[in-house]
Amino acid sequence: MTRHAYETRFGATLVAPDRTRFRLWAPSQEAPQVQIEGRAAIAMEKEPDGWFSAEVACGAGTAYRYRLDDGLLVPDPASRAQRDDVHDPSLVVDPRAYEWRNAQWMGRPIEELVVYECHVGLMGGFAGVEAKLADLAKVGITAIELMPIAAFPGARNWGYDGVLPYAPDAAYGTPEDLKRLVDAAHGHGLQVILDVVYNHFGPEGNYLHAYAEPFFRNDIHTPWGAAIDFRRRQVRTFFADNVLMWLMEYRLDGLRFDAVHAIPEPDWIDETASAVRAAIEPGRHVHLILENEENEPGFLERDVDAQWNDDVHHCLHVMLTGEHHGYYGNFSREPAKKLARACMEGFVYQGEPPERGKGSARGKPSAHLPPTAFVTCLQNHDQVGNRAMGERLRAMAPAAALDAATAFQLLMPQIPMIFMGEETGSTTPFLFFTDFHDALADAVREGRRREFADFPEFRDEKAREKIPDPNAPETFARSRPKIAGEGGEASVIDLYARCLHLRHEAIVPRLKGTKGEAAQVLGDKALLARWRLGDGTLLAIATNLADDAVALPADAPRSPPSLVVGAQPTSGTLPARTTLVFIEES
Repeated sequence: MTRHAYETRFGATLVAPDRTRFRLWAPSQEAPQVQIEGRAAIAMEKEPDGWFSAEVACGAGTAYRYRLDDGLLVPDPASRAQRDDVHDPSLVVDPRAYEWRNAQWMGRPIEELVVYECHVGLMGGFAGVEAKLADLAKVGITAIELMPIAAFPGARNWGYDGVLPYAPDAAYGTPEDLKRLVDAAHGHGLQVILDVVYNHFGPEGNYLHAYAEPFFRNDIHTPWGAAIDFRRRQVRTFFADNVLMWLMEYRLDGLRFDAVHAIPEPDWIDETASAVRAAIEPGRHVHLILENEENEPGFLERDVDAQWNDDVHHCLHVMLTGEHHGYYGNFSREPAKKLARACMEGFVYQGEPPERGKGSARGKPSAHLPPTAFVTCLQNHDQVGNRAMGERLRAMAPAAALDAATAFQLLMPQIPMIFMGEETGSTTPFLFFTDFHDALADAVREGRRREFADFPEFRDEKAREKIPDPNAPETFARSRPKIAGEGGEASVIDLYARCLHLRHEAIVPRLKGTKGEAAQVLGDKALLARWRLGDGTLLAIATNLADDAVALPADAPRSPPSLVVGAQPTSGTLPARTTLVFIEES
């Protein structure tokens, strides 16, 4: 019988079946109290450095809040579960209530990762995701990445407006439901990675300002408000404990840290990653993955495993669509050359200034890192959902060219990530959705429309009114794609199956120790990239996303390709909208 718990330094902790210790960091308060539903308020003992605590005779399931000096009732910032929404009472949780079935699971090495990014709400909550595990495993996916699940206001949200980072949102299920999902995934051989947001809190339901003003800085402001003050030990501990809770108690196989470039004290990343490595069991595979716009390789040289490589996405998107607005402008000049650099060295921008638009030089050299330090995609929640109408590439790019690009992305040595619905060829939009009300709902809706006022197609006010209202229930309903096992485009389903079968059979066993060898630009939208796999085998991928054939170089592989996506090659040429994959043992 295996049960797991991680004791955090914040919040409600069962010290006996019928006794709970409450701890609150409230440096802006004099005498906060624990308010258990149906009882008189209970005084908390004042401790050094702004801490308050109390032990109370109550057990799991107890509903409680904290009563502040002015009488305001607030949820526990480290709530393990909410009874309903973020404004409602928190619940005492017994972390050992769940008995793990796949207790011997130790994860999978990073070389085996094929990541599937998904939104829990669109899949029907934790139970809905659990019901799709077998179908996803059958595709060749080895890890599901859950978009953020921390409690947020309302019933619908991307997850980046969370305000209670320890509490799985009640709209998705209970803590035990989440543990059941993770346990079931392990039974299918799937890892579970969680997207966590530590750079900001959402605009509704965050009460920290009321009792812990020092949690935030007044000298740095972010797009989401005052910056979180990671200079303070209590703040660093609050988030570090959250990391360890997810990994040790919920047995998650990894975390994806959202927008770490917005965390003013980046040393917290290294400190926390080091704490993770010290805490996890010997032999257990846990993957720490960053989103970092700064193309900073330093974290990847230490205890962080990988980083989203948006540069690869931007190159392929420009080659497929020809779009050049916004940040795509920095990839629109010689995109195949930029992609060639990303194939061999990781980042495209390694200290160069942007080619178009504003901004300073970004990035540092990354060629010394292994390909598995980079996670690549053709689509993700940001790149689809931050479009005004949420269009997917299947609705924008020529199908044959997208198929060729898919094969390239799934079979290059960097870690591939698939966005939910790609595996079925879905054209369903993925829209930006929230569940705010009143003035905040108006502000979000109008702010969303103002974002696109400079785009030619939305300069007219009436055109902007067509941008879906994020708060409308139908915006959420329209965003659910077909998932593996639910039908879809047969040719696309077959494409993913063939590519991932080849990856697992011929590339993954040799991936450790892989190094880039050479990448040649063959045309505006074509290149030939070669890597030497760990055992000396040559992996070469020739891809042409253009409408016309291009010549292959004289030294291109001459053996029959292991995979052809597109037209069969003729002597010395790479057909239009085609990818060829060669695997030649030394």
